[in-house]
Amino acid sequence: MSHKNLTKKNWTSWHHMLHKELLSNKRLIPHGANLLIAVSGGQDSMALLQLINDMKTQHNWHVHVWHGDHQWHEKSKKYALELKKYCDKKNISFFCDQANKKTISSEEKARDWRYKKLSERANQLLTENKKNIEIYLITGHTSTDNAETFLLNLARGSNYAGLSYIDKKRLLKNNIFLIRPLLIFSREDTKTICDLMNIPIWEDPSNCDLKIKRNLIRKKIIPTFETMYPNYSKRINSFAEKMSKYNEEQQDLGKLAYLSCKDANGVNRELINSLCIEARCTILNIFLKQNCTKQLNSNNLNDLASSIFEKDRGQINLPERFNIIWNKDYINLVKY
Repeated sequence: MSHKNLTKKNWTSWHHMLHKELLSNKRLIPHGANLLIAVSGGQDSMALLQLINDMKTQHNWHVHVWHGDHQWHEKSKKYALELKKYCDKKNISFFCDQANKKTISSEEKARDWRYKKLSERANQLLTENKKNIEIYLITGHTSTDNAETFLLNLARGSNYAGLSYIDKKRLLKNNIFLIRPLLIFSREDTKTICDLMNIPIWEDPSNCDLKIKRNLIRKKIIPTFETMYPNYSKRINSFAEKMSKYNEEQQDLGKLAYLSCKDANGVNRELINSLCIEARCTILNIFLKQNCTKQLNSNNLNDLASSIFEKDRGQINLPERFNIIWNKDYINLVKY
């Protein structure tokens, strides 16, 4: 991508690109929105903070920063304090939460902790504002993160949804949205932004730990594929975007199929069993989602669909004290 020299107002091609993205989708981050930006101190989140803060006047945004100190390295507290000073200098309100590193010993636990604390801070802002407003949690996920997630999910044996493009906007709970505006940029882009604009970076040393799966994907696997097949990551992202559209199409068609199989007595077993195993799994998944918040994984759905197909009568225990039961004619869900 070509870069323009900084103007007197520090407006760059990166600002223009993000501004254009926001104008084309005005519901992504609305005018006058309250923003809570998750900032780790790394290049992605620092580039995000700079761009958003530079554009806040144009969009009348109210910007706040949240930092999560995982305590995974000895300088984590120092980094948090330096980031706070940086935000104070720019008159940006700053929130910080410190984790117990023993309770966030894995990537998954750390991610869950971050979103839990972000939601708590968002609720705090909602309470302090005392108005019926919305809070937009902003994260620095890039297209590179999307490629990494695709490979991780592919290795785990994920379904179509897991191989889809990361959502740009998602409702977390009432009045709290999760927004990822930097998906139009790559990690190479955010590095260039930080270098070009002299933005400080506080890189977590744990990002170099190859025992962490995502780091191994980022540092070793993707660079290897890029050497073999240049622009590999861009093609992965393009495919993931197509998978998102395909997944949406499948969901719509699945809903129509489910309505065709469902009546007052339950799901018609003869109709559902006339379909291929993939369609049966889709319909059963939609059926279970009507009542269960905890979903079955693809392997368990496949086993369930096979059992219903092979046996004229049966019962299987599900999460949240539900049983799925069936006879020769119908499939139903009951709570015990």
